Amino acid sequence: MRNLNRLNLTGLRALEAVGRLGSLAAAAEELAVTVGAVSQQVQKAERQLGRTLFERRPRGLHKTPLGVEVTRRLGVAMAELSAAVALAEADRQGTLTVSVPPVLAEKWLVKRLSRFHRAFPDIRVRLDASLAFVDPGKSDVDICIRFGKGGWPGVRAEKLLDQKVFPLCCPAIAEDLKRPEQIAEYPIIRDPDAMFEWDVWLTPNGLTPDILKEGPDLSNASLCVDGAIAGLGVFLGWEPMATDAIGAGQLVAPFPDRYPTGLSYWLIEAEDGIGSTGARAFKRWLKSEMS
Repeated sequence: MRNLNRLNLTGLRALEAVGRLGSLAAAAEELAVTVGAVSQQVQKAERQLGRTLFERRPRGLHKTPLGVEVTRRLGVAMAELSAAVALAEADRQGTLTVSVPPVLAEKWLVKRLSRFHRAFPDIRVRLDASLAFVDPGKSDVDICIRFGKGGWPGVRAEKLLDQKVFPLCCPAIAEDLKRPEQIAEYPIIRDPDAMFEWDVWLTPNGLTPDILKEGPDLSNASLCVDGAIAGLGVFLGWEPMATDAIGAGQLVAPFPDRYPTGLSYWLIEAEDGIGSTGARAFKRWLKSEMS
């Protein structure tokens, strides 16, 4: 790495930012300097490298073929530098940022965080309730929990829990549900954004979707759980989202069998698998809770 001794990191940052953002103005805004300063940094870096990476045209800078490859590799390197800084800052500040789906956060995780705090009082957890995919290696997020089939590129994903679904309803309705076909007697609560259909449960029980009654459409699974507790009908739910409501007697699973949807909860880390002390502690705790 001795070839880096003759180059200024500020210049390399300027090359990467201009290459990625496509203009001096955009790079200047990101780097919090003037357009003139970015232009000078780019020119100085090109002189130090002895190569032209950008062609000067009336409409702005245009990457040369060499510039395309150099700025691409600088982008990879800057992402690694950013991840290293974020890792050091997280350990120093004792703050752990966990990105988690909103329903899992609301219905399960928040209610258990006190146990984590008792076990690790020096680690402060910041929850980011979101469905957007996050790469912990390229952001300030330490751990990302997501729901799906897996296979996300550029990250390390470990399966936490397979989704297995089963009907849920309030105790009063459950008293009448002795056989699967009696589902047809009650309204069905539906989440329009659900990633699976009722046939996951109906087909193994020898039933078809046409037997189902219409019922309320609620905008997410959390509202569907609340609707089932309120007696609005039957909802096809899963654990851990419904665990606490079942434990409290607010909901009942009238039939014992659970059926896989092919979806799972996943714990997502940076591809290199190097996490902060807090991230490693949270990962062990989370797996223990879900087990």
